[in-house]
Amino acid sequence: MRVILHVGKGGVGKTTLSLATALGAAEGGHRVCVLSTDSAHSLGDALGRPIGPKRVSIAPGVEAREVSALDELASSWVEIQSWLRELLRDEADAMVVDELLVFPGLEELFALRAVCEEEARGETDVCIVDCAPTGSALRMLRFPDALEVFMDQIFDLERRGARLLRPLLGSSSVGRLLPSETFFEAFENLYRDVADVRRLLTDSARTTARLVVNPAQIVVAEARRTFAYLNLYGVTTDAVLINRVLPEDAGHGFFAGWRARESASLEDIVASFPVPQFKAPLAPREIIGVEAIGELARATFGETDPAEVLLGASPLRLRDRADGAVVEIDLPGIDHAEVDLAATGSELHVQVRDVARRIALPASLSGRPVEGSRLRRGVLSVYFG
Repeated sequence: MRVILHVGKGGVGKTTLSLATALGAAEGGHRVCVLSTDSAHSLGDALGRPIGPKRVSIAPGVEAREVSALDELASSWVEIQSWLRELLRDEADAMVVDELLVFPGLEELFALRAVCEEEARGETDVCIVDCAPTGSALRMLRFPDALEVFMDQIFDLERRGARLLRPLLGSSSVGRLLPSETFFEAFENLYRDVADVRRLLTDSARTTARLVVNPAQIVVAEARRTFAYLNLYGVTTDAVLINRVLPEDAGHGFFAGWRARESASLEDIVASFPVPQFKAPLAPREIIGVEAIGELARATFGETDPAEVLLGASPLRLRDRADGAVVEIDLPGIDHAEVDLAATGSELHVQVRDVARRIALPASLSGRPVEGSRLRRGVLSVYFG
């Protein structure tokens, strides 16, 4: 299954271009599902019709779904939900408990599981993810690493402790707070699902991200950072979609200054993102409904099939050298002073500004010393002896 993540700042038009990509892919003969992972869903607003947590057909070959954390929790995570309800039973009323159950990271988790469900379903050729604004989208990509730390360092200890204490505490007020064995089994299933999704997301032959930007300085600046962060997480960016570009005949009078600023931003985009770029024109009216979005798809992609992998190069590579090996990570737009590195055993820890990632090293590099690093022309090289 092909997966396309639409990522960008809030308000740049991710939802509309996600739907345009879906309609364009369906015209190419693909079976498409559009998933919205933003808690403030807007698929229905863009389509002019209600869209909910269950798949609905919006056009021939296209289904849409808005992932709901509460609905997913109620239908898929009965064991986890039951324990959390018991834990909070004496502290708040039912409505407050439901809100507290959606703890930080849970929405990102369900977004990952929704992609996994589409893969397992086997009836979708292209899964298009209309991501939440940049910060939440990055948390979604970061979640598998965070869950892996929990499973490696905390999960088994907690499980053994619960097994030891459960016979001693029985059904006492303290004993009821211990998670059941089914709770731990549910978490193991969850971990397997997320691990499967991580493998899918970092498979550059199937999964790519598309940055949605407007030709505006602030938007482009954030997109440059997002581009580097996606590379750090091993997700290939295969295109930039430039939304709401002024038509050619709109550079006079009141729009002369706007056109000049836009031209400068477009030049900046070309220089900042060495990937294919597509321009979505500013429409004379609000784009709502399948027909209007289909017209936008044709104006944006032309003869290109938007389901294609437009750039398949992996942003994270391992190269052998005569005297060792080098790990390369594409980090365009990042200065060396913004990068921290550390190698511990079988992992390379890389932090770029306030985003960090643990990268598992192959057995051939485990325990080897780091001889040095260099950031040149947007590529971070870490040298192992």
